Amino acid sequence: MPDLTIPGAPADTELSAEDAKLVTLARGARARVGAAEGASVRDQDGRTYAAATVSLPHLRLTALQLAVASAVAAGATKLEAAALATGAATLDADSHAAVRDLASDAPVHVVAPDGTLLGTVTE
Repeated sequence: MPDLTIPGAPADTELSAEDAKLVTLARGARARVGAAEGASVRDQDGRTYAAATVSLPHLRLTALQLAVASAVAAGATKLEAAALATGAATLDADSHAAVRDLASDAPVHVVAPDGTLLGTVTE
C-alpha cells in the first residue's frame, strides 16, 4: 500500500475533547524523546496509549505501530481513534495498516509538530 496523502482539514474543523487529548499525547510522546513522530490511540474502553518512533539497528517501528502494539498488549480489541504528530506530508502505509488491523473506520488525525491539524484519514 502506498503512502496516503493526508486530506486537508477544513478551516473550521475542531476536534472533540477526546480526540484533542490524543493529539496532546502524540505531541508529548514525540517531544519527550525528540522522535520523528509521536502517536496515540484510544481503545474501545476509552484507554489511551502513546508512543514515539523507534529506530534501532535491529528494530524499527512507526509511532502508530508501537501505540497500536501497546494497546493490543493491554488487551484492546478495537480502536476508536488515533492521532499522529509528524512533519511528514503523508501517513505511511505501515502506520495506516496497523490502525486498520483493529478498526476499519477509526479516524486518524494527523497533526504538525505544533498541533495544527493537517487532516484526518478515515478510509
